[in-house]
Amino acid sequence: MNTLVFTMSYSQQSEQKYRDDMIFPTGKLGLVVSDFFNIINEYNENKVVDFLDNHCELDLKNRYPTKAFQEYFLNISKYTGGINFYSLREYNAPNPKESVIIFIDTNYELFQSLILTFSNERDYLISGFRFSEIEIPSNELKHRITEMKLTEISDDLFVRLCEKDMFSGTVLIAKGKRVIYENACGEASKRYHIQNNIDTKFNLGSMNKMFTTLAVMQLFEQDKLKLTDTISKYVDESWLPYEITSQISIHHLLTHTSGLGNYFNKTYRESSRELFRTVDDFKILVQSDSLVFKPGDKYMYSNTGMLLLGAVIQNITNQDYFDYIRKNIYERTGMTNTDAFEMDQPVENLAIGYIPNQSNKYGWENNLYKHVIKGGPAGGGFSTVKDLHKFALALINKKLVSKESLNLIWTDYTKSNYGYGFKIKEGLSGKIVGHGGGFPGLNSNLDIFIDSGFIIIVMSNYDSGARNAATKLKQMVEMIEN
Repeated sequence: MNTLVFTMSYSQQSEQKYRDDMIFPTGKLGLVVSDFFNIINEYNENKVVDFLDNHCELDLKNRYPTKAFQEYFLNISKYTGGINFYSLREYNAPNPKESVIIFIDTNYELFQSLILTFSNERDYLISGFRFSEIEIPSNELKHRITEMKLTEISDDLFVRLCEKDMFSGTVLIAKGKRVIYENACGEASKRYHIQNNIDTKFNLGSMNKMFTTLAVMQLFEQDKLKLTDTISKYVDESWLPYEITSQISIHHLLTHTSGLGNYFNKTYRESSRELFRTVDDFKILVQSDSLVFKPGDKYMYSNTGMLLLGAVIQNITNQDYFDYIRKNIYERTGMTNTDAFEMDQPVENLAIGYIPNQSNKYGWENNLYKHVIKGGPAGGGFSTVKDLHKFALALINKKLVSKESLNLIWTDYTKSNYGYGFKIKEGLSGKIVGHGGGFPGLNSNLDIFIDSGFIIIVMSNYDSGARNAATKLKQMVEMIEN
């Protein structure tokens, strides 16, 4: 059965100039928005059916079973705790088929947007909808906060989330070296009721891509590779045919413009996790890949691309990928609690990931049989908020790569808010860089405010546990008075 997945994206439109109309929309649009909000704020299965019948095009209704829509809206209702209208956003360069509704959710008190797509404005039948992260609305910028107020807001947020069991994990906020807030809550093991603490190791998800990128750039600085090199120079045909690797450059892999996809495929799902521990073990998941598009044509996030960079590192250094990263990233940074720990080993103070499951009596299931036993170049390692703070400081102090390399890493080559293995964004207070990571039962995020010096790290062993909390903190940091 097809299921809808509740996802959030970052709206490119938020970078455009806009005005916020604080008056709730009227007419047909107002009715659509009101009914949409009512489903979330007063969830009822019958309301979902009525909404689909009254406000959605037939193609959208038939895209998924009704049950999938009901589960989708139920998840949003639980996740947000309800939503409140803030404004109807009007951009200087609007999409005539879209309406952008700004709202504040109850659980996180977070500004977000609901983007409704219509085939025409005559009947306002919905052809699609999505939720998107946004910056603090410009109207709110007059309400600046102090650093002390940030700590109060942060504590209120995490106390509330922990009491509702919506967050399990750790958080650290710093201004340079100075830690201004940290907290830990929830359980690292529900089986044995072991509590998380500030030194608990959490799964990084895709955040390992930053470490792989920095390793590549170190080799670039040593003239051991060129960013324009095609990977056929370093990756043999036991991985992919020459006709593919001869088209893909190191630059393409770093920017997710290679045309390669995701190795978490059918072969992976049907295989024992025991088979995947070394970089070379993953060959079987990649060998049948083909190019989705010509390398360089566009951006498409690719775990396979980052995995291949691990193979490149091994070829050039004649070292195991994990050994190289451990010596040249973790040890140089003082990250003593970070590594690609193996999940079948008794690693101390390591959090197990949990996924909500209402079909069993416990209400949860762990992710041990869904995730890899050992992470790699594309993600899946473990770290702590303290270690990631050390990493962020080493990065901005040029202890891992030079300023010139950082400029290359933090350039948005594709206008996709992504550079070389780092997410990048121009916020209200300047450039923000970092990465997030997510998988069933885990979610972590790092934001480094290059200009203001703030660092936000949120790590969780719950589905989507870190994302909205990290976004809320990011919005609050943008509000701090200069």
